[in-house]
Amino acid sequence: MTDVLISLTSRQASPVPPPLGWPGLRLAFRPFYLGAAMWATLIVPLWLAIFLGAITWQPTPPPLLWHAHEMLFGFAITVIVGFLLTAGKSWTGLATPRGPALGGLILLWMSARLASLVAPYAVFAVLDLALLPTVGLIFLRLLIRSRNWRNVPLALILLLLSLVNLTFHLSVLGKIDLAPMRSLYAGLAFIVMIECVMAGRVVPFFTASALAGVKIATLPWLERSALAATGLGLALWVAKGPVAVTGAMLGLAGVLNLVRQLRWHPWATRSRPILWILHLSHPWLALGLGLLALAQWELVTVSISVHALAVGATGGLIIGMMTRTARGHTGRALAVEAPELAAYVLVMMAAVLRVLLPLFLPSLYIYGLIAAAGAWSTAFLLYLWKYSPWLLSTRSDGKDG
Repeated sequence: MTDVLISLTSRQASPVPPPLGWPGLRLAFRPFYLGAAMWATLIVPLWLAIFLGAITWQPTPPPLLWHAHEMLFGFAITVIVGFLLTAGKSWTGLATPRGPALGGLILLWMSARLASLVAPYAVFAVLDLALLPTVGLIFLRLLIRSRNWRNVPLALILLLLSLVNLTFHLSVLGKIDLAPMRSLYAGLAFIVMIECVMAGRVVPFFTASALAGVKIATLPWLERSALAATGLGLALWVAKGPVAVTGAMLGLAGVLNLVRQLRWHPWATRSRPILWILHLSHPWLALGLGLLALAQWELVTVSISVHALAVGATGGLIIGMMTRTARGHTGRALAVEAPELAAYVLVMMAAVLRVLLPLFLPSLYIYGLIAAAGAWSTAFLLYLWKYSPWLLSTRSDGKDG
């Protein structure tokens, strides 16, 4: 009762300013989360139909490269952009793009996605290359103005991803002598590094904040070692370093990431889905690095290793963060309901079907692909069904944002 009275008094003393502009363009997470979820829902079954020969239509780039590029630059990085431009406002206290400026960014993103399907390749490349450096420079400017030096590496990674994307398009166009997939591996490596950094910050913080009695003491040496081993191992992999050194470093990175996650009390989150999805996704990072280590000796395929990182770790962490941050920034309780729970389970099922099933039962590979694609798309369709009304309307508490 006291808390309620304090809240009412505060509202009377400091009335909430009216929201400004169309709700869908008040903060970056709104349009970018919606766009990413729609694209994730569509492109996986479309790619599978092309792969299985069910349709003869082809996207603008070669189909395999289109699939890999769009899962990274069309989906995963889109969520990262929405998250960072939203978090940037809290981190710096400065305004981030909204209204027409934010609308221009999302229209640019949409134009590139459409161009990947129907436009000449040069048109697709130009549109696709425009968004990421623009966002990276906006984000970097905010951090420099506010002297938020801690997060500058994240802005630099966005700018490095812009260069990676440039090398991809130049290699597809035959302008440079580099396998296009090598650039995409570099893109995945940078995304994994962002996940390592952000998971190390938010997963233990969310866990300790939500669970009474859970104390998580950060070990700086372990965090630094895990990040260093992950970064070095992935760099060696992308650069085709010596097999023994690359495999050993990737294996060490997998072990260190697993050790640090075990210190975050994952079992204590078993009754809180909004927490356990993050804890269940993070081990896929360790598993993916471990499988990538084995792939150096051709004990498993690179494809299986990459999908452990892309579906299990990236997909799981994304669906967890997209639900949590969207709930928080629309003024809703941080407790998920049946649609979110189903989405969490389906993304984890997609990872198992795409990675573990072909690993142990290769004869069921095609069936696993079909089932994984169905689980993945259904998960993000559930997100759209549940969250679209929230992301396109004013916060439940009437505040701006």
